[in-house]
Amino acid sequence: MAVKNPYAAYAQSKIMTASPAELTLMLYDGAIKFCNIAIMGVQEKDIEKAHVNIIKVERILQEFLNTLDYKYPVAKDFENVYNYLIRRLHEANMRKDEEILQEVLKHLRTMRDTWKEVMRLNTPAGQTQVS
Repeated sequence: MAVKNPYAAYAQSKIMTASPAELTLMLYDGAIKFCNIAIMGVQEKDIEKAHVNIIKVERILQEFLNTLDYKYPVAKDFENVYNYLIRRLHEANMRKDEEILQEVLKHLRTMRDTWKEVMRLNTPAGQTQVS
C-alpha cells in the first residue's frame, strides 16, 4: 500500500518518537511559525488568517501552562510569562496589531533558543542532538 502523503507520515513518526524535550522544542517552533503566519495575515489584511494562527499560538502556550510542573520553583515564572503572552495575543487578536505580535514572536524565539541551549547542555557526550 502506497503512502498517500509521505511528509505527513514522516512528521507523525517524528512526533511519536520524540523525547519530551524534543516535543517541547517542536511546540516552540510551531508557535513561532504560527505567529509569523499571523503577522503575515495582519500585513495582508486577512483577518481570518491572522485570527486562526493567533489562536494556534494561544493553544500551544495553554498546553505549556497545562504541563508546568510546580515542584520546580521556576514553574511559577513560566506561568507568569505564558499568561502574559496569552494576554498580549488576545490584545493582538482584537486589534490585529502587528507590533504586539512582533513582541510575542521575540519572546517565543528567546524561549525557544534558551530551550535549545538547555537541551544541548543536557545531551550526554556521544548522543545526537536536535538541530
